[in-house]
Order: sequence, then structure tokens, then C-alpha cells
Amino acid sequence: MLEALISAFETIEDPRCEWKVEHRLLDILVIAVCAALGEAESFEGIALYGRCKRRWLEGFLELPNGIPSHDTPRSSRGAGSSGGC
Repeated sequence: MLEALISAFETIEDPRCEWKVEHRLLDILVIAVCAALGEAESFEGIALYGRCKRRWLEGFLELPNGIPSHDTPRSSRGAGSSGGC
């Protein structure tokens, strides 16, 4: 099931400005879904889940800059809505 989730998310185009990106969109989305399934209810809960499960997540995600902070998913939500970088 995890492989299918990752495969589906890999097809999503990242609308963020490349020079502003610290964490891969795929990593953010997979952590958020896994955290939600683990009953995380906030961005802070998603970040806490990521920190607690880091070793497991590193088994299938790149996480080049570690686990995203609680501000990362919030700032990624409206990434493509403004039309510009």
C-alpha cells in the first residue's frame, strides 16, 4: 500500500518555486498521510510524527533536509495559488 501511495504522489507536479524548496513535495505528502492515519490532527502533530518515525521514513523517503517542520506543510498548501514566485 505504501508503494502505491508513493507512486501516486510521484506524479504530482510541485507548483512551488524551486529556489524556495527545502523539502520534496513527495516527502511532505507521504509524511502527512502517514501522520493522519496515525491520528495526527495538526501541522504540529504531523511534524511530531515525522520526528518520531524518522528512521522508518528514511527507509523509503529521501528526506534530504530531514523532517519538515510544522510550518512546512502550512506554507506548501497554497504554493501554486498566487501565480508567481
